[in-house]
Formats: sequence, C-alpha cells, structure tokens
Amino acid sequence: MAILILGLVIFLGAHAFTMARAPRAALIGRLGAGGYKGLYSAVSLIGFVLLVYGYGSARSQGYVQIWSPPPALGHVTALLMVFAFVALVASRGPNGKIKSTLKHPLLVAVKAWSTGHLLVNGDLASMLLFGSFLAWAVIARISIKSRADEVEPPPAAWGRADAVAVVVGLVLAVVFMIWLHPLLIGVPAVVR
Repeated sequence: MAILILGLVIFLGAHAFTMARAPRAALIGRLGAGGYKGLYSAVSLIGFVLLVYGYGSARSQGYVQIWSPPPALGHVTALLMVFAFVALVASRGPNGKIKSTLKHPLLVAVKAWSTGHLLVNGDLASMLLFGSFLAWAVIARISIKSRADEVEPPPAAWGRADAVAVVVGLVLAVVFMIWLHPLLIGVPAVVR
C-alpha cells in the first residue's frame, strides 16, 4: 500500500504543482520550457510506474474490502466510461460543441473514469487510487476556474469534431472494455 501512496503523491503532486503558477513559472525560468517539461515528464512517469505497481501489489497482497458494490452499478460505470472516452477524444481534437460545453474535457474524462471505477470497486486500494484521481480532477478544475490566465474554448456549434469525438470515443470504449481492459489490467470490464 505504501508504494501505491508514494506513486499517487509523486504523480498527482507533479500534476498539482502546475496549479502553483508562481513556483511553476520560476522553475520554467530556471530550467527553460524544455527542461521543465522534461523534469515534469520524468517525475510523472516515475509516479505513474510506482502507482501502477503499488496498486497491483496492494490488491494482490491483501484485498481490504471496504464495501460491496451492487452488480447493477457495472452498467452505470460502462456508461460513464463511454462518456469518459468521448470527452477524452474531444479534449485532443479541434474545438466543437462537446469541447466548448465541457470547457476542460480531459478533466471531465478523469472525473467520469474515477467515479465509474469508485462505483464498482469497494476495496481500499481502489478507493485510494480512484478517489485520489477524482479529488485531483475536482481541485484542478477549481484551480483553473480561479486563474486569471484561464483560456476556455470559444462557444461552438455541433460539427465534424463532435462526430469524430463520439465515433472514435465509442470505438475506443468498446475496444478497451472488451479487449484491452482484461489484457492490460487483468480484470474483465464487461461480464459476458
């Protein structure tokens, strides 16, 4: 469990550091933009590796059940995951109605992903992992809203970017839930 917590602190700490605008700017001034991005990426990668290893280790060494999720919540999670993948794709593409409505679709995707996984995982390690990501995404959105330099996408009508986000998001959700989740995570996301 300690490795999971350390990984979460490092990974989410690196991401939370970007919210501290003055220290971030000072570090960019010292290291340069490329140096900062390199350090940020290296620290994030170390944290990510630790949290993935720590999560697997915590679940295999002692599954501490906090609550037993009802099986029906799996359907809610599946819908949240489809929404998360659509938001994720929208965040990476050009502006459209989805992106302009959600403002920060990547954070919305993280919130949907973490909430969905909290609904169907009642063990301590999962609650730490997904609860931490949910808390970070909420805090990040509040931080962005309070910044003077916030740039939101301008309002947009439904268009090609939205069609791409929906179609690609649906395809990715299906591929991940049916094939990649069992392969990469070791747990079936969809009970057949």
